[in-house]
Amino acid sequence: MRYLPLTDTDRGDMLAKIGAGSIDDLFVDVPEIARLDGPIRDLPMHASEMAVERHMKARANKNLAAGDAPFFLGAGAYRHHIPASVDTVIQRGEFLTAYTPYQPEIAQGTLQMLFEFQTQVARLYGCAVANASLYDGSTACWEAVAMAGRVTKRNRAVLSGALHPHYAQVVKTMAQFTGDTIADSAPAIQTEPDLDGLTARIDDETACVVVQYPDILGRISDLSKVADAAHAKGALLIVVNTEPVALGAIMSPGEMGADIVVGEGQSIGVGLQFGGPYLGLFAVRDPKHVRQMPGRLCGETTDAEGKRGFVLTLSTREQHIRREKATSNICTNSGLCALAFSVHMTLLGEKGMRELAAENHRLACLAADRLEKVPGVKLLNTSFFNEFTLMLDGKPAREIVRELADRGVLGGVSLGRLYPGIEALEHALLVAVTETTTEDDIETLANELERIVMEPAQ
Repeated sequence: MRYLPLTDTDRGDMLAKIGAGSIDDLFVDVPEIARLDGPIRDLPMHASEMAVERHMKARANKNLAAGDAPFFLGAGAYRHHIPASVDTVIQRGEFLTAYTPYQPEIAQGTLQMLFEFQTQVARLYGCAVANASLYDGSTACWEAVAMAGRVTKRNRAVLSGALHPHYAQVVKTMAQFTGDTIADSAPAIQTEPDLDGLTARIDDETACVVVQYPDILGRISDLSKVADAAHAKGALLIVVNTEPVALGAIMSPGEMGADIVVGEGQSIGVGLQFGGPYLGLFAVRDPKHVRQMPGRLCGETTDAEGKRGFVLTLSTREQHIRREKATSNICTNSGLCALAFSVHMTLLGEKGMRELAAENHRLACLAADRLEKVPGVKLLNTSFFNEFTLMLDGKPAREIVRELADRGVLGGVSLGRLYPGIEALEHALLVAVTETTTEDDIETLANELERIVMEPAQ
């Protein structure tokens, strides 16, 4: 079936109306050399819907899906179990409201959900106020840097070498258009982060210091000293969290003095989804900074009859106010993903969140102990939550990851892929373990890794 509603007669009438002899007459301004002279080469001609479905399914079957193999990938996107009830709840009619909740009288379901979501994120991060979400963790990181510049009236950001390189790259890309100075460094391959080296880079022109917690190598640090050092220079501490489940087990960034806490919310309620859409989280510790926050904020109020209700309280974006007064060109929030996050968090509750975190850490400890027994494998971390770094002898980690995949094991992320050109990281493998990992999965990874490591070089 062709989905073309116009007949030849319809097209002829339209061309006659505009004085064109044929459709080709509409393209006379396009140079002839740039026009197609026939079908696109190497592109199959159209086929039936069933034929296309069969073709695409055959291609998809060549993939090694996350749920079909032992899975140890992480580095900012994690596989967690999402209860079926999450999908059921997010499809309820109360939430099927307008894309943007401008009219509170018809968007109470969406507005109340966002209000509850903000409360959950603020509590999780140990902050006073959270916004209604941003696009993803990396763009939230940049928005925090931009906000710190507005608050401090400075334009220099110091990035920890242990910040996820994709987040750092987003910050550096955006800074090209704002004139901000970004001081970054390469990650140090050591058991503990070099926090002394980080604080030594803070000067009187620094607007903010950006630190990941747990960091890209999975290490966990007390960030109180970094907060003190930043505040002593009049700078803000921005903490990035890519695994919110960790905060069910470790101290929140706000408790350690972080001024702005941002991160990725994908782990809770949102699947891997081939890399997106994801969910940016953003919160501030001091309420006085609320008007400098990007995005939108939902608040509680009462209506004309005195009943409890919810409204879009703050939206300091350029569509609503003068452009030069806008805090960001972020013009929306990740509403559906925020809803899924909030539903999953509500189902877990505080007790469930702590139990989920404890199970993640238990399995990660089992995996670290077992993998460290493999010849030629050394555990880098002295602390971690559910992700840790292994140093491998012999082959580069990137080759080993490919060989593991060929053997039906998704065995981790090569840090050499994340940091191309840094020789010290070519043999580093980042391994993530969640509640979806079984003890049999861990044993399978250890056995296959040992076989690969022990194979003689070709």
